[in-house]
Amino acid sequence: MLLAIDAGNTNVVFALIEGRAIRGRWRIATDPRRTADEYAVWLSQLLALEGFAREDVTQVIVATVVPRALHNLQVLSSKYFRTEALIAGRAPVEWGIALDVDEPQNLGADRAVNTIAAHELHEGDLIVIDFGTATTFDVSDYRGAYKGGIIAPGINLSLDALVSAAAKLPRIAIEAPASTSVIGRNTVSQMHIGIFWGYIAMIEGLVARLKAEVGRPVKVIATGGLAVLFEQHTDAFDVVEPDLTIQGLAIMAERAHIPS
Repeated sequence: MLLAIDAGNTNVVFALIEGRAIRGRWRIATDPRRTADEYAVWLSQLLALEGFAREDVTQVIVATVVPRALHNLQVLSSKYFRTEALIAGRAPVEWGIALDVDEPQNLGADRAVNTIAAHELHEGDLIVIDFGTATTFDVSDYRGAYKGGIIAPGINLSLDALVSAAAKLPRIAIEAPASTSVIGRNTVSQMHIGIFWGYIAMIEGLVARLKAEVGRPVKVIATGGLAVLFEQHTDAFDVVEPDLTIQGLAIMAERAHIPS
């Protein structure tokens, strides 16, 4: 089976994949100082809880936007899974898509992987919105070429900045306001409205501008942990693909004829 690792700025996600089916999924806070031994102890226990063993992993593929975390993940693969990790974007798992932007070398691995997965699953011009530490909007054309996009602060990051900069504002949960009214009657309700509906307005406004600029029919795909929450309160998404990055890693390994 394939162990796909998506190392993001906030969490590292590990997924055990058989064919295209995700058999297990686990996440741990991103810490570039975390050693291969620490990963191995944690992951071995979780594999065992799901009825798997380290020996079930025959291949490892990694996508990371945290360069300092890569070495220990490579050591994890070689030392504990007895295989050299494939690194998304490097031979033999190059992107295989055109990166039609000014600085293709600076494109985040997760965004390239999302584009690959999106075009494997859907046809036409696409916008992929990924709700992570940052919220990214990625545009690709009907041929699968990556054309560029937008980077905005993630909703949790926005809330953290607000709370840390304003001494009297409390920390609140990220959730839809209890009332549909956008006139808050107290501090907490006003914060919920500003954070939640303000974020919805940003999503809808940026999607509308992107669609107008593309000038052709566009399908909007949402992914990331909070996509499901927002889906219930906006018509901006055509489809939600919660595991788009992991699916993309599986597709890349499959295309490179890597056994999983």
